[in-house]
Amino acid sequence: MNSLPDHKTQYFGQHDLPQEQQDAFAKAKRLERISILVRVFTVPIIFALAGSSQAMKASWIEDSLGFIAPIAFLIAARLVYRQPTPKHPYGYHRAFGVGHLVAAVALLTFGGYLLVDSAMGLLTGEHPPMGMMEIFGMTIWSGWLMSAASVIVVIPLVILGRMKIKLAPLLHNKMLQADADMDKADWMTGLATGVGILGVGAGIWWADVAAAILISFDILRDGVNNLRASLSDLIDTRITTTDSNDPHPLLAEVHERLEALDWVKEADIRARDQGQVFHTEAFAVPHTGKMPTLDELEDDREYLSDLDWKLHDLVIIPVAELPEEFLPQLDDDRNEEQAKP
Repeated sequence: MNSLPDHKTQYFGQHDLPQEQQDAFAKAKRLERISILVRVFTVPIIFALAGSSQAMKASWIEDSLGFIAPIAFLIAARLVYRQPTPKHPYGYHRAFGVGHLVAAVALLTFGGYLLVDSAMGLLTGEHPPMGMMEIFGMTIWSGWLMSAASVIVVIPLVILGRMKIKLAPLLHNKMLQADADMDKADWMTGLATGVGILGVGAGIWWADVAAAILISFDILRDGVNNLRASLSDLIDTRITTTDSNDPHPLLAEVHERLEALDWVKEADIRARDQGQVFHTEAFAVPHTGKMPTLDELEDDREYLSDLDWKLHDLVIIPVAELPEEFLPQLDDDRNEEQAKP
């Protein structure tokens, strides 16, 4: 009997990131910690100045919700490298997916609450009182401070969002992508809040409530988009790029390399997104009289796994014929890729 080659010992369900990804992962964790620290300072400022302004209240709630994604990311980052156990044979890679889902549900819930609360203020004709404040011996309208603060506090978050969004594709981390998108979109919250408050100062009493409604729609949009993306991965929808828009091109490459093996007559694959890595099953029909040995199968598995660090759990399964239940969808994906200009 042939013995298996002496490969590096590795637990099924774990992986070692390449140096580039290790550096990106460390930087992502630093950025998330900085995001939390920034919000620790900005949220109390908005809360202190909010008064009875609906727009400031909406901005304060949105900034407070911004704690959820960074905290969930940091928790998942600690869980993801735990060794697999009999109870969790695939490891803890889906921790990122669970954190993504938690953040999405929180956004959806509070966005809905804000929308209803703001709409009620509009229907009842609530006029937000904004009086005068004395600062360093000068008396100024409180709306000026509110408007300035609402814009200034989002500037560091927008910068952090732009930094995070460059790291998300490197790590294939959709939770980081979602957090980055929300940070980048904070400029709209700050602008809407500032304009709404200035509108009240100009005598347009409903401008404040309208800004709050606009912010609540922004929160709801983030919630819906993230809920859709997180659920898609958790129920093993086809693997997509980090922005969840297109089929991931790596799968087509694995399929092409698999069919190019000299013993393979035809083949196809199916894969699930585990968080940052893929669990991939490669089904191959051998040519007549060319059934591979265990050594050959292991060598080919290593060859395919080495194509990309995300191909972390990959198995090759020789079969008499390809399973039919998933082939049409894979073919549709490849046809869609080929149809692109």
